[in-house]
Amino acid sequence: MRPIPQALAAADTIVAALTDPHTAWAAASSGRAWPQSLAGGAAGIALLHIERAHTGHGDWITAHTWISRAASEDLTAASNASLYLGAPALAFVLHAAAGSTGRYRNALEKLNEATIAVTRRRLAHAHARIGRGERPAMQEFDLIRGLAGLGAYHLVRQPHHEITADVLAYLVRLTDPLPEEGDLPPWWTDVSPSGESNPAFPGGHGNFGLAHGIGSVLALLSLALLRGLPVPGAPEAIRRICAWTDQWRQQDDTGPWWPGLISIEQATGGHIDPALRPRPSWCYGVSGTARAHQLAGLALGEPTRVQAAENAILAALRDPIQLELLPEIGLCHGTAGLLHAAWRMADQTRNPAITAELPHLADRLIVALGRPDHDPELLDGAAGAALALHTIGTGIAPASHWDTFLALA
Repeated sequence: MRPIPQALAAADTIVAALTDPHTAWAAASSGRAWPQSLAGGAAGIALLHIERAHTGHGDWITAHTWISRAASEDLTAASNASLYLGAPALAFVLHAAAGSTGRYRNALEKLNEATIAVTRRRLAHAHARIGRGERPAMQEFDLIRGLAGLGAYHLVRQPHHEITADVLAYLVRLTDPLPEEGDLPPWWTDVSPSGESNPAFPGGHGNFGLAHGIGSVLALLSLALLRGLPVPGAPEAIRRICAWTDQWRQQDDTGPWWPGLISIEQATGGHIDPALRPRPSWCYGVSGTARAHQLAGLALGEPTRVQAAENAILAALRDPIQLELLPEIGLCHGTAGLLHAAWRMADQTRNPAITAELPHLADRLIVALGRPDHDPELLDGAAGAALALHTIGTGIAPASHWDTFLALA
């Protein structure tokens, strides 16, 4: 991909303000700044400096400073540990730093073993739940708290390890019909999008997103097949997910789109109100969903699906109304997520139409960054925006594989 110099210059400016952990949080309003949090803490900002060091635009001393800050408190390996928090999050960060070297080898081995243990416990609970014929909780399988996130780590860290095969086998089983489920998919959850019971969602909901829904499972299974891993049942599982998401794909004057989630009333009524179209974000919108479908189309050898996915994100990139729905800068809810997902999609298939829209979107993000008081964090703040701008600025696929935590690659 052709580099975009102004994007790299903007990333340089952000990084200069995120060099010292003692001053980087001065203007932060985020409540997620636990050191071991990938989303909101030092672990996430370490990822920015690691990628910069790998590409020769930063130094390993700064990266190590942030890694040390991320590991400055006792790391959780309890039930709340996930790709985004605790031992698995630090294992992911250290793997990104190590690359093909022996850097951080001893610490990484210990964290990896802890992550495998966390994953095995979570798998045991998940298979027991399926055996009882119950519906899953969101945090069982989602990317941020669940087994899709742990699977993303294992896929990039140790693709041929038994634990990776076990997680992928669970994700396939997640898509198998439950007894007496009716027309609802087996990943339908009985809670609201917050993960808690809510009278507004008396029958639960079906979630399409990459952050908390079936989108991350679709992406991860597709990535495994694209990397040549033998995953029994994966093509069928991918087709089951696609059949459900295709059922709810919408079309308007600007192009195709998917809802971020549907309620039981919408599922039984078979109708999606156009007002429910999500903003084109990574977490629930077309940034994540289109990338997952592009990967699925490539994994299954379905060029029509690939084209539909690319048309969907291209429609968002060309629609000023949709772009105005992303005033935030971040990877999760903001312009950085759309920018990086579009870059990944364009880079994968060399789509010239998507590529042509990237400089304009990068400029929008740069302008938004000129406003004051951005949190420094990775998921919704300046560090994530800097990573997206650094990648598009260099035109090179991330050396650290940092976007694994978004299930975009």
